[in-house]
Amino acid sequence: MIGSRHAPAPTSDTTGCGKAHFDVLDGLRGTAALLVVAFHIQGITVLFEADRLLLPHAYLAVDFFFALSGFVVGYAYDDRWNVMTVRGFLLRRLVRLHPLVLLGAVLGLVSYLADPFAGDRQQASTWLVALAFVAAVLALPAAALPNRLGDSHPLNAPAWTLLQEYIANLAYALVLRRLNVRWLSALAGVAAVVSLATALTLGSYDTGWGLHNFWGAPVRLAYPFLIGLLLYRLRDRLPRLRIGFVPLSLLLVLAFAAPVFPQVGGVKLNGLYQAGCVLLLFPAILVAGQHSSGSLVTARLCKLAGRLSYPLYITHYPFVYVYMNWVVLAPGTPSATVGVAVLLYVFTIVFAAIALRWWDAPIRGLLQAHLLPQDSHHR
Repeated sequence: MIGSRHAPAPTSDTTGCGKAHFDVLDGLRGTAALLVVAFHIQGITVLFEADRLLLPHAYLAVDFFFALSGFVVGYAYDDRWNVMTVRGFLLRRLVRLHPLVLLGAVLGLVSYLADPFAGDRQQASTWLVALAFVAAVLALPAAALPNRLGDSHPLNAPAWTLLQEYIANLAYALVLRRLNVRWLSALAGVAAVVSLATALTLGSYDTGWGLHNFWGAPVRLAYPFLIGLLLYRLRDRLPRLRIGFVPLSLLLVLAFAAPVFPQVGGVKLNGLYQAGCVLLLFPAILVAGQHSSGSLVTARLCKLAGRLSYPLYITHYPFVYVYMNWVVLAPGTPSATVGVAVLLYVFTIVFAAIALRWWDAPIRGLLQAHLLPQDSHHR
C-alpha cells in the first residue's frame, strides 16, 4: 500500500528531546516485539528446534531493533552535541532504558525462585542466584543457572541485547558521532562482510544469546546499528519510498515465517537468506518506514505499539520460563497447551502496558526531573 504523498508531519507526541516520532517506525518496532514474543512462547516448548518453529526466523527481530536503534539515536542526538556532553548523553540513555532492565531483573529472580512448576530443576546455590541477580541489575552476563538453556543473562534472557545497546550507545558517544559519512560507510561495509561470513559459516544468526556463543553478540550488533545510523545521515539522498505500516508489518511477518532453508552444494542457504534480511531487507524497511504515514487510526496504533514494544520485549521472558516448566510438568492436550500459550501472549501484552504506566513512566519521570532537569518539560 502506498502511503501519503507527503512526509509524516510532526505531531505533539515527541521524543525526550522534543522531536516528533517516526510513527511507522515506532509501529514496526511494536510489530517486531509482538512477533519475537510469539516466537519465544511457541519456541520454548520445542526447545527452539528450527524445523518445529512457526516463526523460525523471528529472532532476527533483534537485528531489526539494532538497526532501528542506530537510526533513532542519530535522529535524536546527532544535532545536540554542541549543548550535550558524553556524560549527559549516557545519563539520558540510562534513564530511558534502565528502569525496565531493573524490572526484568526482579521478575527474573521471582520466576526463578518461586516458579510453582519448576520442581527440582532450578536448584542453585543462593550465592550463584544472588550473583545472577546483581548481574541482571547491571545488564551483565552471569554464570549459567540450571534450567536456563545456557543463556548469558539467565534471569532474563533478552537482556543480552540491552548490554549490546549500551555498548552501541557508548561507541556512538565516544567515536561514531564524530565520523563523517565516508568513514561510517567504511565501517558498515566491514561489519557487513563479518556479518555475512558469520551467517554463511553458522547457517543462521542464531548466536550471541548464550555464554558459549557470546562472541556473536557484537557481530550481530555492529552492522545493523551502523547501517541505521548511516541511513539517518543519508536520509535526504535516498529514495523517498512510502509504504504503509500494514504492508511493512506483513513483510516482517513473511520474512520471519519463511521456511528454514537447507544446505545445497556446500552453501548454507538459510544463512544466506537471513543475511539478505539483515543486510538488505531491514535497511530497506527503515528507508520506507521513515517516509511513510497513514490515517489517524494507524498513527495512534503505531504510537501505542511503539510505546509497548520495549516493556513487552524486556518483561515477557520470565513468564515464558514459567510456561516452559508448566509444559514439562503438566503436559495437557495440544489444544490446552495452545490455549495457555494464547492466554500467556495476551497477558504479556497487558503486563507490558501496566509496566509502562506504573513503573517505567513514573520512574523515568522522577529520574529525568532529578538527573536531567533541563529535559523535564519534554517528559
